[in-house]
Amino acid sequence: MSLRRRISVISGAAALLLTATACSGLGRNTVGMLTFRAHDSPIELSYTNTPVTGCHKIRLPRGAAHVENNTLVDIVLYRTPNCQKTDKADGIYVATTLSNVTAPDSLPWRSFSVIH
Repeated sequence: MSLRRRISVISGAAALLLTATACSGLGRNTVGMLTFRAHDSPIELSYTNTPVTGCHKIRLPRGAAHVENNTLVDIVLYRTPNCQKTDKADGIYVATTLSNVTAPDSLPWRSFSVIH
């Protein structure tokens, strides 16, 4: 391998490494829209470009009973405001491009996290 080619390969690898390192520090967001609605309510709350890290509160006063996940990532819904599982309320998995509805007389969803 010639010296010129080695330098080109090393330069390319270094540029790729720097690009990957720089991008990993950027905040990643969901692509698409999450839509929530309370039980028997015409009002919908939508989230777009949600960060993929952390817990996100569903900002409906009575929580959400309906969800549509029109994003490219999966989510987990929780009945607690801080994304914690309890003895009576495990997280509910909702895959990408699917929807879910709570059972009658069950607790509403209060928060969600993104699976990435």
